[in-house]
Amino acid sequence: MRPVAPEKDGPRVNEDIRIREVQLIDQDGLNLGVIQTRDAILRAQEAGLDLVEIAPNSVPPVCKILDYGRFKYQNQKKANEARKKQHIVEIKEIKLRPGIDTHDYEVKMKAIHRFFEEGDKVKITLRFRGREMAHQELGYKLLNKVKEELAPIAKVEAEPSLEGRQMIMVLAPR
Repeated sequence: MRPVAPEKDGPRVNEDIRIREVQLIDQDGLNLGVIQTRDAILRAQEAGLDLVEIAPNSVPPVCKILDYGRFKYQNQKKANEARKKQHIVEIKEIKLRPGIDTHDYEVKMKAIHRFFEEGDKVKITLRFRGREMAHQELGYKLLNKVKEELAPIAKVEAEPSLEGRQMIMVLAPR
């Protein structure tokens, strides 16, 4: 068995194009129609450029005469720009207690507003200790209060649910 060469990523260039005929676009963007691949490669070499397969899935494949190194560089720059602009949504956690005081509650709400402005989701965890488990309705009441206050700017992704000794609710920005 002969060793198999690893497949290159990216478009096929020059001699890698093994189809008999291609739709050719020259370096000025003019469509020259369907041409034999050999002739297209010769035209590219005469211009001092490369024959690059732009649309391999069309029939016949579309090839363009251009500087391949510059083409790769521009594609890499576009990918980097796209990567810069994307925002990864994180889940931020806010921990509350059933007997939270009003000022502490306001501070937590301010933090939740800041998280939504940044485009992140918020997981609100309400932890019960000791005998607080006997008054779970206080926890539901508190989480419903949070839900109502944040209704204009957030939607509930996971309704309040009890998991062990803690109640959890997930909110996402609108």
